[in-house]
Order: sequence, then C-alpha cells, then structure tokens
Amino acid sequence: MSENYVVDHSALQLNVVPYLVEEGIVRGRVVIPKIILLKIEKDSSEGDTLSLKGLEELEKVCRTHSLEVVYVDSGVTSLENFKLEVIEEAKKLNAKLITCEPLTAKLAEAIGLEVVYKLPPPLFNINELFTHDVMSVHLKEGLTPRVKKGFPGRWKLVEVSNKPLKREDLELLIAHLMEEAYNSFGVNAFLEVDKPNVKIFQLRDYRIVATRPPFSDGFELTIVKPLMKKALRDYSLPEEVVERLESHAEGILIAGPPGMGKSTFAQALAEHYKQMNKIVKTIESPRDLHVSSEITQYSKSASKQDELHDVLLLSRPDYTIFDEIRGPEDFDLFIDLRFAGIGMVGVIHATTPIDAIQRIANKVDVGLIPSIIDTVIFMDKGEVSQIYTLEMTVKVPEGLRKADLARPTVIVKDFLTGEPKYELYVFGERTFVVPVKKVRRMEESYPVKQISNILNKYIPEYKIEEDEDTIRIYVPDKYYRTYLRKCQNKLLKIARRLEVNIEAVPRVMDRS
Repeated sequence: MSENYVVDHSALQLNVVPYLVEEGIVRGRVVIPKIILLKIEKDSSEGDTLSLKGLEELEKVCRTHSLEVVYVDSGVTSLENFKLEVIEEAKKLNAKLITCEPLTAKLAEAIGLEVVYKLPPPLFNINELFTHDVMSVHLKEGLTPRVKKGFPGRWKLVEVSNKPLKREDLELLIAHLMEEAYNSFGVNAFLEVDKPNVKIFQLRDYRIVATRPPFSDGFELTIVKPLMKKALRDYSLPEEVVERLESHAEGILIAGPPGMGKSTFAQALAEHYKQMNKIVKTIESPRDLHVSSEITQYSKSASKQDELHDVLLLSRPDYTIFDEIRGPEDFDLFIDLRFAGIGMVGVIHATTPIDAIQRIANKVDVGLIPSIIDTVIFMDKGEVSQIYTLEMTVKVPEGLRKADLARPTVIVKDFLTGEPKYELYVFGERTFVVPVKKVRRMEESYPVKQISNILNKYIPEYKIEEDEDTIRIYVPDKYYRTYLRKCQNKLLKIARRLEVNIEAVPRVMDRS
C-alpha cells in the first residue's frame, strides 16, 4: 500500500511538490483537502494566482510520474482555521504532511505526524548580497534585485542582476528566512508582525519586511542591516555636549531625515547610559537596535499602549529609548512617560530641528514644551550636525512690539553658541514659531548706556544686545533674582521714557 501525502497551502504556493517528486522524496498518493481548493479560489479572486499555478504544476508532475492525486472533503467550508483542518485531515489519513511553514511543521510533529518540510534551494543567498558596504536589499516581483550601497547620507542604488524576479522566487526566499527565524525565535529572531499580507521580523542583524497583494501592488521584500555600531565617543562631541547628555538632558529628541544615522546614535547613547550604571529600556517596532543584553527591548507592536506605560513605570528605568516616534499614540506615550519623570530619548523623522520640536508642540501647551523636550540632536550623514536646547521665559515675543504683549515664550537656542534661533508662543488660539533675527551688539547707544549704568551698580557680569527697538539683557542665573529685585523696575521706567522694549533672559554665561 502506497503512502499518503497531504499537501498544505504553503507547499502549493512554493510549488514544492514537483521538486520533492523529482528528488524521489514523494513516492505515493498525493492528497489535497478540498478546503485548500476554497483557499485557492479565494486567493485567485483577489488577484493572487500563485497557489493555482502550484496546483496545476502538481497535477502535471504527478501525471508524468504516474502518481495518484485525490481530493478529500471533510465537510468544513470556513477558511478561518483552514491550516488546522489540513493537519486534522493528515491525522485522519495517517498521512505525511507536506508543508513549507515552520510553525505548521512544528505543530504537526507535536501531535505525532510525520512531516515533509524540505525547501528547494533559493535563487540567491541573502548573506552573499550583504557585502561590507551594503545597507539594504530591495526585492520586488517584476523588477531586478537592487541593493543600497554606501553609508547614511552617501549611498547609491545598484542592480545586482539584470534578471527580473518572479513571485515564486520571493516566496521561496521568504520561506527560507522564516525557517531560519523559527529555529531561533527569542534568541536571534523576533517576529513583530505576522499577517497574511504583511510580515515583519528580525533575524540576527537583519530587519525583514515582506508585503503581498492586496496590501502592496506586488510581492516586495526589503531587508535592512546596520553597517556600523558606534560608541558615543566616536562622534567626537564637545565636552559640554557630553556633560549635558550625562547630567542635564532628560527629554531628548534625535531628529533627522530617514537614513541619516538617528538609530545608530540612539544605540550609542543607550550604551553610554548603560555604562554609567543607568537602567535603560527601549521601545521599538520592530526591535532592531543592537544593544547589550542588560538593556531590555520592548516591542511596541506586540503590546498595547497601557501595557508599555505600566511596565515602564513599574520597572523604573532611568532612560527609555523610543525608536521611532510616529503616530499620535507614540507621542502621547512619550509625553506621559516624560511627565512621570522618566528620562526619554525619542527618535523622530524631521527635515530640520524645529520641525521635530513642532511635532511635539502641536500636542501640548507651549509652556509645557521645555518640561518634555530640553535637547534636540539633529543628525546629518551619520554625524551630529546641530544641537538645540529649549528654555522658557516671559517676554515680548519676536515680531511683537508692545510691552503689554509679553507672554510665556519658549526660546530655542543653539547649545554651543547660546544664540537664540526660534521662539514659540501662543497668540490668540494659534501657536507661532518665529525665527529670531540675528542681533547686533550696540554697547555705545544711548539706551544701552543708560541701562548699563543701572546694571553696573548691582550685577558684576551681564551681556547686552540690541535689535532695532528691543534691548535684550542676558543675566547669569546666579544674579537673576538680584536683577528682579534691584534693577527691573528702574529699567522699565527707562524703557518707557526712551520708547524701547527690554527683555531679561537668564542664562549660563560660559555657554554664550
């Protein structure tokens, strides 16, 4: 009596039965449960005819080798659990199950079935495509395979073959990757999303995204591998920047366009905090930061917002790296955790530093922004290109003139020069972001002389800048209370008499 082989949907999609017959592995009766025909019909009606072609090839090769093909009906018509129904049919017939899905194979073996789980060799090996300077591999049916070569900000797209890919090639390749992933889940692999038309998973250093119709207009496979792992010292940051990151920065945004090294810097910062004996966690989707085992990586896609919130509060991290902040729920979680006192480092897509700040500013009152974000690191071509800090003061905002229009204003400064770059304030019901004009020093003008005469009596060091009819006084933090008690009223009288505006800004003078 010949053996029975029950074929599941994945084996038809990958057209594996002809390969098994030609290799002499299958030598018996081939059984197709009729629920698989219902699945093939549904796929074909949605434009996916791959399994239909697989069935045609199966019939052809079985006729050539004189193998019987039979169709059995269990009476089940619902496709909700069709994979389990196929396993059950194989169990009833005491048949071997032919499958190309690792989870189905493991489940069938667990209930005592003999499984034929053998894939034909793939068109190419992914490891061979990732040479030392390849950032990512981009594969799509109907197109030639391409790789992105270079480094963040300096890359080019290169064809690695002139032969367009077929859907079957990509299905087989993803099957091989999934086989390897299922053998090391929880150790070297993490499955983030597993849906019929979308798979996202991490395999060793590779982040893999696979999409099928109708989600995408064709089967597409994108594989990304980080080229480098850098330490914070590799960025050659000035000492005052490192000191701020270590001692003062609690709400950090790492901003920049895609592919400019934001996650690499976030990874370096996470490791730096870990080396400072800080408790560090990450929120990722997918989990693709390469960090030490002491740093726990939480999956955003595998949890609910409240779960992450509760876990992070109860585990009491010193810093949480949020890679990447995208939708409204991400912003809400970042803001809420920051208000709870957790040091937050958020990675965010933005074309300029102020764009990153505005994305947070649109979520909260202006007065709360410096409590959420105090430092913005902007990445360009893999390096730190700009560092902004945020401070709150009460003043007449840039662009307004009358003294009675003074209001809470967030000043965005270049950290290394101390130069104000932007001001954020509310006027009416709108939040305005205004670039600050570059000021000019005018220590010899009459209003400046009058103001200096008063300041010299009470404050040993300060700086004055004048921009049109506004005089800005920078007072060291340690003297600011003296300024308020001894100087402010006197200077306001001078300002009214000379018809100028006066603004006093507390600051650390050695960062000016």
